Amino acid sequence: MQFLLYPLSLIYGFFMLVRNLLFDWGVLPSKSYPVSVISVGNLSMGGTGKTPHIEYIIRLFKDNFLIATLSRGYGRESSGFILGSKRSNVRYIGDEPLQFIRKFDNIKVAVDEKRTRGIESLLEKIHRIDIILLDDAFQHRWVNPGYSILLSDYHHLYTEDHVLPAGRLREFAFGAKRADCIIITKTPKVFSPITRRRIISELRPKPNQRVYFSFIKYGEPIPLHDHITAELQSKYSFILLFTGIANNDLLKEHLRRICNDLTTIEFKDHHQYKEQDLRRIMCKYDDLPTQKKILITTEKDVMRLRIPELNAIIKTMPIYYIPIEIDFHGDDKYSFDKSLIEYVEENKRNS
Repeated sequence: MQFLLYPLSLIYGFFMLVRNLLFDWGVLPSKSYPVSVISVGNLSMGGTGKTPHIEYIIRLFKDNFLIATLSRGYGRESSGFILGSKRSNVRYIGDEPLQFIRKFDNIKVAVDEKRTRGIESLLEKIHRIDIILLDDAFQHRWVNPGYSILLSDYHHLYTEDHVLPAGRLREFAFGAKRADCIIITKTPKVFSPITRRRIISELRPKPNQRVYFSFIKYGEPIPLHDHITAELQSKYSFILLFTGIANNDLLKEHLRRICNDLTTIEFKDHHQYKEQDLRRIMCKYDDLPTQKKILITTEKDVMRLRIPELNAIIKTMPIYYIPIEIDFHGDDKYSFDKSLIEYVEENKRNS
C-alpha cells in the first residue's frame, strides 16, 4: 500500500516544497514581531510530545516573564481569536489550551486558526507580553518565529519516514533545515552515547543547529475527583487505560511495569467523549475479574471529559490520570535552557 501511495506523496511533497520556496524567496510574506516568538512543531502528523515540551518552556520562564501560548485549538467548536480564561471549556478552546490554563497561573492562553491574527490580537490586548509560544506551528510560514524548535519521536525519526499519504510527514524531511534546534523526544531514560552519535549522524544537522534528547517522566496517578477512595498501591492487579491521543505506546509500557494486567480502549486523537463511550468503558471495567482495579487516562483526555453532560457519569467512575513532564539527558538541559534564555534576553531589548 505504501508503494502504491508513493506517487501521491511525491505530488503532495512537491506542492509543499513550492510553497516553502515561495516563502523563502519572499514571494509570500512571513511576518516577524517585536517580542520573543518561540515555535514548537514537528514534521510529522503528531504524537511527538509538543504539549509537555511547551509546558517545560512555560516552567522555565513563567516566574520572570509574561508568557502567552497560541494554538490552533484543534477540535474546538468555535472559530477566530479567543483569549482563554478559567471559565473556558474544551469545546471553546480545545484540549491542549485548556490544559495550559488549568496547570499554570499568570500565563495567557489564546487560540486562533490564523497565527498572524492571533499574535497581533495578543499584542493588542496584552501590551506587557514578553514571550509567545506557538504550538504546532512549524508549517505556519506566515509567521517568522525568532526561535524554532523541531520535535521528532525517537521511535519514528523524520529521516526514516515519508510524506503523506505514504508516510506521516507534512513535508519533505529536508524542511528540518528551518529549525534552530532539533529535539529527539521519548528517548529511553538510559541512553547510550553511541546511539546519540548515530542519530545525529543520521539527521545531519546544519552547523548552527543543536540536537537535544529528551525523555518522559511519569508522575503518580491523580484521582479525577476528590471523593475517589480506591487505594493506590505500588503494584496494581488490573488497569484499564483509555486514551484519545496520537500515540500511547510509552504510557502503556510504563503502566505494564506497575500492574499485573493492562487492558486498553483507544480512541482517535482529540476524541470528543460521549455518554456511550463512558458506558462502554465502564462495561469493560466491570468485566475485569478483580476488585483491585482502576481506570487510568491522560491529562489531555481529562480536559475532554470535563463537559457538563458527562458530569453525572464521570463522578461515578474511579478515574485517575497520569501527569507527565519531560527532561533532558546529560548536559542537554543546561545547553537547551541557555540557548532559549539568551534568545529571550536578547529579544527583550528590542521589545
